[in-house]
Amino acid sequence: MRRAALLILPALLAGCDKPQADSWQGYIEGEYVLLASPYAGQLQRLHVRRGEPVEAGKPVFALEQEAERAARREAEERMKSAQAKLENVKAPRRPPEVEALREQVNQTKSALELSRANLAREQELFKKGFSPKARLDDARTAHERDTARVKEAEAQLKNALMPLGREGERHSAEAEIAAAKAALAQAAWRLEQKSVAAPVSGLVQDTFFVEGEWVAAGRPVASILPPGNVKARFYVPETVVGAIQIGRPVEIRCDGCPAPIAAQVSFVSSQAEYTPPVLYSKDSRAKLSFLVEARPDPAEAAKLRPGQPIDVTLK
Repeated sequence: MRRAALLILPALLAGCDKPQADSWQGYIEGEYVLLASPYAGQLQRLHVRRGEPVEAGKPVFALEQEAERAARREAEERMKSAQAKLENVKAPRRPPEVEALREQVNQTKSALELSRANLAREQELFKKGFSPKARLDDARTAHERDTARVKEAEAQLKNALMPLGREGERHSAEAEIAAAKAALAQAAWRLEQKSVAAPVSGLVQDTFFVEGEWVAAGRPVASILPPGNVKARFYVPETVVGAIQIGRPVEIRCDGCPAPIAAQVSFVSSQAEYTPPVLYSKDSRAKLSFLVEARPDPAEAAKLRPGQPIDVTLK
């Protein structure tokens, strides 16, 4: 009896070492968000450290900004100067001059009313034969003279209320303001680019510079790994790839994971590979394999680390 048990034990151990037919080895990969500024400068502040979580919108780093601040102040002063120039071109004459012209208009209108009344009286007297024609002609001439004076006074007032500058000068001043606004917006944007905030929430995977170092334009200063950018990569044989569709649920197992982690297939390669580039085994060297990627829920993805070996099982 004991001899039979000893013969069965190796067979059981061999059965335990044999992997499941629908389980494949793989690894975890992360798609990092690299944070950089389009402009060069000395790194003045680094607000994060490797391994720390960061929320979207929180500052990550800031480069020196003296030149950009000076450029924005210059653009603001140019804007004020252009606005003052346009206001000066549009402004009418001084208020006392305008008031004097208004009073002159009122006086000429009063004189016109008087001459109109005199002309009407002389016309009535001339019809009745009590006034000579010479007096009627004088009244008519005075009325015409006062009418012309009213028109002249009104024209002078209208001219005084018009802008001092010519139409071409006004258009030039307006174009100068538009250019000043664009320059100010550009200066403000350049200043904003020297301070970079986290575009997404995630884990600070690495920082590439320390405070005081010179950072070239476009060089990443830090990298962030959002939970949604963690994925599992594994290879399946040609005989299985046809049964794997986008969205199919899988389970991820790893050393130290208390329970399997659910995920869904997000990518199936259309090109076969001869021997996976990371995984090597005697069974897979002579087989065509297809790359498959699966993404776990972001809440569960925090338990996984890039480069971590895993086992993936289809559900």
